[in-house]
Amino acid sequence: MNDDSSPRPSLIERLTSWLSREPDNREELLELLHAAYANNLLDADALSMIEGVMQVSEMQAREIMIPRAQMDVVDINDPPEKLLPYVIETAHSRFPAVDGERDHVVGILLAKDLLRLCNGEEVNLREQLRPAVFIPESKRLNVLLRDFRASRNHIAIVVDEYGGVAGLVTIEDVLEQIVGDIEDEYDYDEAEDNILAEADAVFRVKAQTEIADFNQTLGASFADDEFDTVGGLVANAFGRLPKRGESVEIGDFRFLVLRADSRRLHTLSVSRLPQASLL
Repeated sequence: MNDDSSPRPSLIERLTSWLSREPDNREELLELLHAAYANNLLDADALSMIEGVMQVSEMQAREIMIPRAQMDVVDINDPPEKLLPYVIETAHSRFPAVDGERDHVVGILLAKDLLRLCNGEEVNLREQLRPAVFIPESKRLNVLLRDFRASRNHIAIVVDEYGGVAGLVTIEDVLEQIVGDIEDEYDYDEAEDNILAEADAVFRVKAQTEIADFNQTLGASFADDEFDTVGGLVANAFGRLPKRGESVEIGDFRFLVLRADSRRLHTLSVSRLPQASLL
């Protein structure tokens, strides 16, 4: 005879028991986390950050670096009357300092060290430079973040296999992979910031870019009556919210997801299809 008098476990107790089993792989872990979110054990921000932490452990510096051609650098040989307006205009707190050529990075210059120039004081800029940290393109972001914290550096120069400068990465770039975009008073949401050329017919595009701006910049003709942004267009093509590394072809373009979380797309790599380039 069965005794049915014992109380049945509650939903939370059953879910907790289910979550307590050890996942065998990363996909199972993500499934467990999404189940916890669906049952209100995690909020959306917590889930997004956990996913970001997991992505950071898989990503390399080359995936998020600012390419060499787009780096804002200061030439240590420039006179103050040329240097100061440039620093004020770009509004960064740190700059790679080069000696003539972009591949010849001699240190990191802090903008605050130029304040004395505003008073007309003589300043030996070479003596103000901080040592530059050089890392390979393949450096894992979780290792880089640990190094940033240990050394108190905020910027690293990325070099390719031949020792040439490939780009730069800041601690903010790494943290944004975890917590999302970090905007400060100098960040502007302008169209030219949303679409950046990386190579021939390859562009890095923010998912929030309006379709009209995308069409104008890349010569596309996507309709914007149903979706306002490129992210909406791509998600609709997938029929779901895609994950990092997934790609889809829409019209004359291939869209590769560079960064996404459980709520939305963040960044896309867009390339023109070969057959479209021949037209």
